[in-house]
Amino acid sequence: MPRATTLTGAGMSAASGVPTFRGGGGLWEGHRVEEIATPEAFARDPEKVWRFYDERRQNLVRCRPNAGHQVLAGWSRRWTEFAVVTQNVDGLHEAAGTQNVIRLHGSLWDFACATSCAKSSRRWRNTETPLAILPPRCPHCGGLARPDIVWFGEALDPENWSAAADATRCDVFFTIGTSAVVQPAASLIRMAMDRGAYAVEINPEPTPATAAMDVAIRLPVEIALQRIEDAIAKA
Repeated sequence: MPRATTLTGAGMSAASGVPTFRGGGGLWEGHRVEEIATPEAFARDPEKVWRFYDERRQNLVRCRPNAGHQVLAGWSRRWTEFAVVTQNVDGLHEAAGTQNVIRLHGSLWDFACATSCAKSSRRWRNTETPLAILPPRCPHCGGLARPDIVWFGEALDPENWSAAADATRCDVFFTIGTSAVVQPAASLIRMAMDRGAYAVEINPEPTPATAAMDVAIRLPVEIALQRIEDAIAKA
């Protein structure tokens, strides 16, 4: 089987009903999301930031992996060298049973101590919805907890970025449901192509990366992936 890597973005979860907060001007309670999801916003008003994330978590409880997630999960089980690099924080790849998921931007279901106290683990799982206490606290030091999310203005986790970069050493690179504008994630596309990967874009609309693709498929993600899966099954 070929070595294959997928880079997934918000379009991957669109059919699952996950809101992107990009429509309607990208507003939440009258604020741009870019003004909420930052270290500075958390320092000013941690409760407001946590209301935003608590609302997202409550919305996600009603969402389920779609057919596209299921196809990728199947590939991850059948192909020995397969990776999903995702910009999404919804956890739907994992919910579908996908193996080898590299989460560039973290997870809505993981917390971390805001001060990285010595007794705390690097991150811990919390699936309580809605949260009983806002803002939640670190169970070790009693200080503020934060979502284990890479906020605007923060660097990616070096280990995750290294794993993602390594995954560009592949035969086929799929860019799926991503705008190809968010950096540094978008740079993975060029990295894979420079290493000789055959590049496939699946997105209903053209992106800045479209012109460089070997193949661009203009369909909703879940439809395109199911058709590819059906073609593989018949081969």
